[in-house]
Amino acid sequence: METSADQSFTDTPDPDAVVEQPEAQISEWEDRARRTAADLDNLRKRYARDLERERAAERWKVAGAWLPMLDNLELALAHANEEADPLVAGVRAIRDQAVQVLEQLGYPRHSEVGVPFSPHMHEVVSVVDRPDLPPGTVVEVLRPGYGENGQQLRPATVIVSRREG
Repeated sequence: METSADQSFTDTPDPDAVVEQPEAQISEWEDRARRTAADLDNLRKRYARDLERERAAERWKVAGAWLPMLDNLELALAHANEEADPLVAGVRAIRDQAVQVLEQLGYPRHSEVGVPFSPHMHEVVSVVDRPDLPPGTVVEVLRPGYGENGQQLRPATVIVSRREG
């Protein structure tokens, strides 16, 4: 009489026997492997896009937090009495560093006068009659703007020209 241990041993398939799998099952596993690899590749690409989008959002937040300080430095320089004062020179150097940091973050300064008005880069707060300039020319920049190519941190606040008419 066989014991239960002997019986379970005899029920175990022969390890030397080769188990043949039907072609359909092999094809299914190959298809699953290809799909899994494609899903993993898509996940990597989506993660890279999401990471870049998050980095851009953080750059925008940091640069936006930087702007009020830069505006205050500009205001201090506008009210400075003496150009030769070492304190004024120090404030100007700090302002220049702040502008450089914004440029490194991808938001270069634009405060050009005499350029055509661009709704993507400028915000008009006033219009003046200037017969010597073409209509829509930036006459004065009240507050510089930062950014370019659709990545505006802030548009420049400007006064533009118009012709009397």
